[in-house]
Amino acid sequence: MNKMTRGLFIVVSAPSGAGKTSICREFLRACPQVNFSVSYTTRKPRSIEVEGKDYFFVSREEFQRRVAENAFIEWTENYGNYYGTSVKVVEETLALGNDLLLDVEPGGARNLKKSVKGGVFVFILPPSKEDLLNRLRKRGCETENDISRRLARAEEELKEVSWYDYIIFNSELATAAEQLKSIYLAEKCRRTRLAGKIKQFMKNN
Repeated sequence: MNKMTRGLFIVVSAPSGAGKTSICREFLRACPQVNFSVSYTTRKPRSIEVEGKDYFFVSREEFQRRVAENAFIEWTENYGNYYGTSVKVVEETLALGNDLLLDVEPGGARNLKKSVKGGVFVFILPPSKEDLLNRLRKRGCETENDISRRLARAEEELKEVSWYDYIIFNSELATAAEQLKSIYLAEKCRRTRLAGKIKQFMKNN
């Protein structure tokens, strides 16, 4: 298959509590033609999460077995838990010409940028660090020690901003989701992605 017919993939990352998951859900509702890459993780599911929709929840032993089999196109450890993206899902989806959204931790996103060409990388930021702290506390599922640990990790993750293609400040969910949609639509119109269609157009006219 001509590589120009491959699907577009967008990688979205953010520090914990910045609203990444909510933005991705809104984006997918607005753009149902885009597939979502469901990651594997060893952490426990939250009350609102659904197996096979939000994540594939597996044991550490199962995850390590998949790592040994090179089943992940990227994987990383975050807060003591492992997260990984299926190489089979990514390659098969893109080869069919379908677009794909990936919700990936910054460490995993960096690995993806090195290993797969043509991706679009978007980093979500909260309006302020104070707002990030308030969001983490409102979740009500973590201790103050957990929150402090996440804030310290967020400080490190914020240093990754410099190599992402786009930045979205999540001050308001609907606006942030619309900005992600705008990025997607703009990238779909990029000349280099339409080279095959342009060539065909010039040949027929």
